[in-house]
Amino acid sequence: MHDIRLVRQDPEGFDAAMARRGLEPVARQLVAQDASRRAALQAFEAKQARRNALAREIGQAKRSGTDSSALEAEGAALRDEIAALEAEAQALDAAMKGVLEGYPNILDADVPEGRDESANVVLHQHGEPSRPDFTPRQHFEIGEALGLMDFASAAKLAGSRFTVLRGALARLERALGQWMLNLHTEQHGYVEHTVPYLVNAATVYGTGQLPKFEEDLFRTTDGRYLIPTAEVPLTNLARDEIIPEAALPYRFTALTPCFRSEAGSAGRDTRGMLRQHQFQKVELVSITRPQDSDAEHERMTGCAERVLTELGLVWRRVFLCAGDTGFGAARTYDLEVWLPGQQAWREISSCSNCRDFQARRMNARMKPAEGKGNLLLHTLNGSGVAVGRALIAVLETHQQADGSVLIPEVLMHWMGGAERIGPA
Repeated sequence: MHDIRLVRQDPEGFDAAMARRGLEPVARQLVAQDASRRAALQAFEAKQARRNALAREIGQAKRSGTDSSALEAEGAALRDEIAALEAEAQALDAAMKGVLEGYPNILDADVPEGRDESANVVLHQHGEPSRPDFTPRQHFEIGEALGLMDFASAAKLAGSRFTVLRGALARLERALGQWMLNLHTEQHGYVEHTVPYLVNAATVYGTGQLPKFEEDLFRTTDGRYLIPTAEVPLTNLARDEIIPEAALPYRFTALTPCFRSEAGSAGRDTRGMLRQHQFQKVELVSITRPQDSDAEHERMTGCAERVLTELGLVWRRVFLCAGDTGFGAARTYDLEVWLPGQQAWREISSCSNCRDFQARRMNARMKPAEGKGNLLLHTLNGSGVAVGRALIAVLETHQQADGSVLIPEVLMHWMGGAERIGPA
């Protein structure tokens, strides 16, 4: 969400920022709309002031025995004018808000230029893709051969883009989520939360999914939404709050199912578990002072990187370019993992600094320890990491020539001490 006052102060700068995302100039139109809105508001306030003055004059006239009929007639006429002006001001204000909320966050100056993922910049890489002496298989081939991954049954139960896991793979998925959650709470300082999986429209609006991306959400018959990620409820814990500076930063985490309609992804990743309507994810959310969000972004990304390192995966950090950065983010690092079966890098975590973009939508503020007034908070979110994609990466990375899969050492405790997964 943008502050129209900032657009008025620097319309050329706003247009330049939107142009980096491939959008046409709009600031002059916004400023003109804002002028109409402010004019209507000023007229409304002037009429209100006159009505208040009239009330005092009528009272004085009655106390002195003077005829007040003309003043009362003027007051009656003002009531209708004020109602009309108030409705106009509210309509113009809602229209302005509707336009502003449709524009993405302003990117940081150092975000790489580019229209799509081909312009993303690899910052560093951990490990090198292995060269096994056998032809590595993709995760769904491994899972089906083990008899532990069942897409046909899932399609019977729910349709496409669902998976049934059984036995050791179901346990491995549970182990990944529990291990990640313990890592982030015990060693990275995040506070575990259990949150609603169904949230109201105000909550989804606060993090930017509404109104622009409603088609990506599942909506229930009573107007609630299934969460696309725990970022939504976790970040909104700060909505309409004024948080003392001394209490910050807040670091929250949750392991939840996530629900996405995958609108617009027809034909993409139709096989396997890469793009599902329902999946598990460990989410990381930070709420910070404005001056701390850059350092917090690096810290959060490092927490997600540790997950991948301890699972024995080959990964890299990628700085997303202007055209590939999400709607609410000012900057984003993607973590990509090497999948030997696909012979490709695939995103497994995305860590974003949203600065005050979400906080303005949520009215989430900080009370400074010194000075007057309140400041908008900065919000950050990241995957720490997507459990299903971690499962895919473990299967493809640690597969063996005989079809079995070695279990990463950090997960053996959660797997009852087992060292490998073989056929059911």
